[in-house]
Amino acid sequence: MGSPNSTDTATRKERIEEMRRAERSRERRGRVLTIVVSGVVVAGLVGFGAWALTKGDAASKDSAKADAKSAAAGSFTTGADGVRTWTGKLTRNHVAHKVTYPMTPPVGGDHSQVWMNCNGDVYKKAIPNENAVHAMEHGAVWVTYTDKADPGDVKKLAAKVSQTPYSLMSPDPDQKDPIMLSAWGHQRTVKSATDPDVNTFFASFVQGKQTPEPGAACTNGLTQ
Repeated sequence: MGSPNSTDTATRKERIEEMRRAERSRERRGRVLTIVVSGVVVAGLVGFGAWALTKGDAASKDSAKADAKSAAAGSFTTGADGVRTWTGKLTRNHVAHKVTYPMTPPVGGDHSQVWMNCNGDVYKKAIPNENAVHAMEHGAVWVTYTDKADPGDVKKLAAKVSQTPYSLMSPDPDQKDPIMLSAWGHQRTVKSATDPDVNTFFASFVQGKQTPEPGAACTNGLTQ
């Protein structure tokens, strides 16, 4: 028969071991609970992020629709000098899709994030409106013409544009007049390359006060 001391020692060891087992069990339960709670939190954050992105995208689309409606509600008013000024709101959002402009050629509005090179660039083919509008946002004057324009006038205008930074030129078969000049928010028709209003328009609107982003680049953009 064992001594009382050895019995007490064995009993203490059993209690200590039982306490250790209980502690390890609590630790395992704690780890499981932490993992479960973390998973719930992460799932909640992911869900909230997806909801926020969806909500933000919807809000952005609604804003773009409202902006387009506001621009379409505008119209041109013609000054004594013959320059037409757009009265509607001209938005400046960068978009990756085609834009339906309320005027031809457009004089502003949502546009591509890439501008058309406008450092005296003369294009032989029609260019995307969305890139040309971005060029006008930088303060460029855009000269456009149809096949009804006199070839001599086209040649003279091309020479002028090629010598004028912050200007560009291209054909536009959809415009109503043979030769038109456009800048951000402004536009006019001219009769010929020698029309005095050509020089006046250039002087007023090449990097003029209407420019939303004066001094922005007219190179390193899109070209044909």
